[in-house]
Amino acid sequence: MRILMSVLALGFAVKSIEAADLPHLRVSDNNRYLVTTAGKQFFYLGDTAWELFHRLDKHDAAAYLKRRHQQGFSVIQAVAIAEFDGHTVPNVYDHLPFTDLDPAKPLVKDGPGNDYWDHVDDIVDTANANGLYIGFLPTWGRYWHDQIQGKKPLFNQQNAETFGEWLGQRYRDKGLIWILGGDRGVDTPEQKEIVRAMARGLHKGDGGRHLMTFHPPGGAGSAQWFHDDNWLSFNMRQNGHDAEYTGRYDQTRADYDRQPSKPVLDGEPLYEGHPISFNAKKFGHSIAADVRRALYWDLFNGACGHTYGHHSVWQMWKPGRDPINDPLIPWTEALNAPGANQMIHGRRLIESRPFLTRIPDDSVLVTDRVATSVPGAGRCRFVATRDSAGSYAMVYAPIGRAFKVRMDKINGEKVKAWWFNPRTGNAAAIGEFVNTGEREFAPNDPGEHLDWVLVLDDAARNFPPPGQIAQP
Repeated sequence: MRILMSVLALGFAVKSIEAADLPHLRVSDNNRYLVTTAGKQFFYLGDTAWELFHRLDKHDAAAYLKRRHQQGFSVIQAVAIAEFDGHTVPNVYDHLPFTDLDPAKPLVKDGPGNDYWDHVDDIVDTANANGLYIGFLPTWGRYWHDQIQGKKPLFNQQNAETFGEWLGQRYRDKGLIWILGGDRGVDTPEQKEIVRAMARGLHKGDGGRHLMTFHPPGGAGSAQWFHDDNWLSFNMRQNGHDAEYTGRYDQTRADYDRQPSKPVLDGEPLYEGHPISFNAKKFGHSIAADVRRALYWDLFNGACGHTYGHHSVWQMWKPGRDPINDPLIPWTEALNAPGANQMIHGRRLIESRPFLTRIPDDSVLVTDRVATSVPGAGRCRFVATRDSAGSYAMVYAPIGRAFKVRMDKINGEKVKAWWFNPRTGNAAAIGEFVNTGEREFAPNDPGEHLDWVLVLDDAARNFPPPGQIAQP
């Protein structure tokens, strides 16, 4: 709480800037990454704050956003019409989003601070002033997918397009990414057309200024319903709240391999402090190591970024508020959970090497005689990525097991090797080696459940230590 209070004191000391100062984003020319309109690389490091607009006042929201900025996040995923009865339960200022539960009639009043949308405006502006984009969900999926109070869904094709156009116009100049869906799949043709109608409305309203994607249910991805739709700028997966690699995190690579190519990222992996597989009695609650594995599995499988989440933060839980699936600590404490502070190390690692030419490539690894050892299985799965131009390769080793790599995946006569620590962000040089054949490396803590990244560089490139950004 002391940390939160210090952040609260700083919340409104942030320099006020126009949202337009955040550059608009687009898909890279190779259709693999996100970049600014000027072509500068953009690393999507998201946090799930689904109830941000609904449950926090402006002071707590400012504290939350300030802290996430300090931790290196770049996108905050939040929902306008929140999951937990955001259509009928007022926000902290006793405001509701609609007149007569009609999405075609947003409830707006004259003057500042008088309605639900004024509060959303304040939070979006505060996020942008902290250099954070909002991953903006117009609505949680239940409102276009499920029956509401025994009746039809709240959204239909007509009011979805109307609401989308209104929303797009209101936030056309803000720093954001539209995220449709909201933890629901598409089960009927009507549901698919509601989503498409929302996308059309947003595009009409903002003139196509913002990227757009779709947040699916657990174990699924936007590609299975909308990959060929032009409005879908990039694919989003929800690899979900399991801790195993196969059937979940390997699906990021499956979506990466789809044609035509589109960027992909995991918009909801296993949260920190979450009941693993929703079964805490059997598997317990996740820890920082679990969310680190998800980060590197996804990135090394070709993701253009990653989303972190904490089970207490997404629901903004605190004592006195009904808990969902047994959060362990208040959201104010969870802000500084170990995994949240370690996400920046993965971002800096990727940013410290050529960014837009990185590809997934497990062939960097030499398959062991026992393949379940290397590349491994379950929580012990190794993954690899490299520069398509051959300037570097990286291997994520979730455990301290010796493994071999193919040195010829790197260009140059000599290869410089490093160990990068995902827990601290520190890098240690191993040495330089003649670039021939296969070579075995063993992490510094053999046999322990401590993860490492092996970084192999073309020595002639004189890259900085992994995780350190070279100065222009």
